[in-house]
Amino acid sequence: MECSSCDGVWVEADAFERLCAERDAQSAVLHQFPTVRPARPDRVRYRPCVRCGKMMNRVNFGRISGIIVDVCKGHGTFMDPGELHRIVEFIGAGGLERARVRRLEELKDQERRAREAEASLARTRGKAAPAARVPPWNSWTFMVSRPEGE
Repeated sequence: MECSSCDGVWVEADAFERLCAERDAQSAVLHQFPTVRPARPDRVRYRPCVRCGKMMNRVNFGRISGIIVDVCKGHGTFMDPGELHRIVEFIGAGGLERARVRRLEELKDQERRAREAEASLARTRGKAAPAARVPPWNSWTFMVSRPEGE
C-alpha cells in the first residue's frame, strides 16, 4: 500500500517475509518501484502503525544494511520512498547472508567470552577461602549455637 502524501510504502508482515525470501517477488519490486535515494531527514520521525496505531520501532534492516525502516511487530513495515527498492538490492547482493554470517560470528564470540568468564570465575573461587569457613547463617547450628566466649 503506497502513501499518496509521502510516497512511502506499507507492507504487511507476511507479505514482507515472502518478499525477503522469494526472488520472483523481489524482481517484481525492482520493476515496479523506482530507485529513489531520498535525502537524509532533518530529524528522526517515529510513525504510528497503520493497523494498530502504536508507535513503530525504527530498525536497521538486516542489522547491516543501513536502511532504517519502521516496524510494527506482527503487523508490518513502513518504508520511505526508495527503501523497498534498496532492500531488494541489498538482499540480491547477498546482504542477508552476510548478516547471518556476522550474527553467527557474534554469537560464537559471545559464547567464547562467557566460557572465558566462567573459567576466570572458577579460578578466582578456587583461590578464595573455602565456603565451609563462612558461617552457615541459614543452618540449624546457627540457631542453637552460642556466641563465642560464653
